[in-house]
Amino acid sequence: MRPPKTGPADGRKSDSLTMADLAKVAGVSAITVSRALRDSPLVNPETRARIAEIARQYGYAFNVSARNLRLRRSMTVAVVVEMKPTLERQMSGPYPLDLLGGITQELTSSGYSVLLTSLQGGALSHVQAADGVILLGQGAHEDAMHEVQGWGRPMVVWGAVSRHESHVVVGSDNRRGGALAAERFLALGRSRPVFLGDPAHAEFAERLEGFAGTLSKYGITPFTPMVSSFTVTAGAEAVHALLAQHPQIDALFAASDLLAIGAIRALIEHGRRVPDDVSVIGYDDTPLGATYVPPLSSVHQNFIDAGVLLARKIRTLIEGQPATSETLPTHLVLRAT
Repeated sequence: MRPPKTGPADGRKSDSLTMADLAKVAGVSAITVSRALRDSPLVNPETRARIAEIARQYGYAFNVSARNLRLRRSMTVAVVVEMKPTLERQMSGPYPLDLLGGITQELTSSGYSVLLTSLQGGALSHVQAADGVILLGQGAHEDAMHEVQGWGRPMVVWGAVSRHESHVVVGSDNRRGGALAAERFLALGRSRPVFLGDPAHAEFAERLEGFAGTLSKYGITPFTPMVSSFTVTAGAEAVHALLAQHPQIDALFAASDLLAIGAIRALIEHGRRVPDDVSVIGYDDTPLGATYVPPLSSVHQNFIDAGVLLARKIRTLIEGQPATSETLPTHLVLRAT
């Protein structure tokens, strides 16, 4: 039924119309009207178009500012990336881009805006005004998490779940990922393995725990050289130094694909064949690793699903409801290394 171009039946002017009035005319619920006027994908396109036309005919404007004032919310979530982008480690990688995709997909569909910043930006005024914060990365010795916690906003963190009972953390099963790498090397008969990664970062520490714990059952202790950062160059430098002292290594598990690629580069420069002489496994299952020559075996974690989960948990906290930490599964993708 096409609505009249005048006001509602009770004679109220269009500027006094409520969302409930539009819902009655459209024959839907008020929440459906609210979602439709925010172009939420939760409402099908035909219904959105019909409600928008009814609102236009009645001269109704959805007042976002008034709604937010009433809720005492900004309807904004700040997403803070702990990493400092460099030419070798960019934000265009699956971490953090896929995480951001899942976060944005979930939050925008429920009426939130997403404010992206790096930790180097600090607690800026627009970040402090956000209803909640999603922190991507705990930082070395969890320094990033402690800093953001001081901002006094509801917070959800991407990182190592097992390290915290007092914070809501979403992460992958890093210990299982490390164990999978160890199991693969054992199946190949490798006995002089290396772990490449900085255990000052909680996620890397969990990967090492899973890796070393599985190897220890067979009396094997991995080499753990010092790594300066998360880049290809850092991986190559660490392996160059390691080979000078321990040329007999026959397996290497890197805590990221970038480190693994750097390690392969160093191994080849030392005349070591991959995987004939040294088997290599990375972490994150990135497109770069999959297309590298030789294609890199890697532990896969689902960043998009993780981003959706982070968004749902921060929304729950903002609404004053309890949320719990959660661990997502990992699996090993075998390729040529």
